[in-house]
Amino acid sequence: MKSYSTRVLLVEDEDVARKTLSFYLNTIFDEVVVACDGNEGSSIFRKNFEEDNQFDLVLTDLKMPNKDGLSMIDEIRNLVLNQRFIIVSAHKNEDDLLKLINLRVLGYFVKPLNIDNMMEMLKKVKDEVLADNIVSTKLNDLISLNKRYTYNKINDKLYNGENIVKLSKKELDILKVLIDNLGMVVPVERFKEVVWDDINTNDSAFRTVMKRLKDKVKDDDFIVSHKGYGYIIEKLLIKN
Repeated sequence: MKSYSTRVLLVEDEDVARKTLSFYLNTIFDEVVVACDGNEGSSIFRKNFEEDNQFDLVLTDLKMPNKDGLSMIDEIRNLVLNQRFIIVSAHKNEDDLLKLINLRVLGYFVKPLNIDNMMEMLKKVKDEVLADNIVSTKLNDLISLNKRYTYNKINDKLYNGENIVKLSKKELDILKVLIDNLGMVVPVERFKEVVWDDINTNDSAFRTVMKRLKDKVKDDDFIVSHKGYGYIIEKLLIKN
């Protein structure tokens, strides 16, 4: 399985602080993207969001030209409500702290920075990110088809409880078509096209394989026939 790549957006207008923070961030995270003010930071975050590239952490100053950190944070949270933030500022302003209480701010560091404290916090953030990703990956890879049957997208295995259901290649291919179209009725012609690579395949050949598949899940059959239309897996729950 491909390892998860951690990404950070650093937003800092002071050149020396930006270079220093970038150096330390790069020792912990896989990718660090740098912005020079809140306006650029907001723009970079939005562009990545639209391209489905997330940032695991945004580390930002508050007092910056063009757009301050709080305004940028508001814009980012409109896109990703639970985005993680760490604040670095020249001053600890009580008004700013009050505004940040309800945001997902993991730390507030005052310049000059205590590097040891900051590194400890950054390592904790990375550990949290990786732990969250493991849970998320497991949830996305395991699909509960009903209370009895589970499908694992990583190894293409169907489980009846903890036992693997042995499927032929064509039985598995039919199941995968249904999995790829969860909640939608799949016409017979689509199975022929994908599984047999021939839309003119004899109906009896398809029905024979489908019946064998349904017989193997008869303990709690999750494949529903819509006569004259096709087949569907109607109920889909993510396995907890």
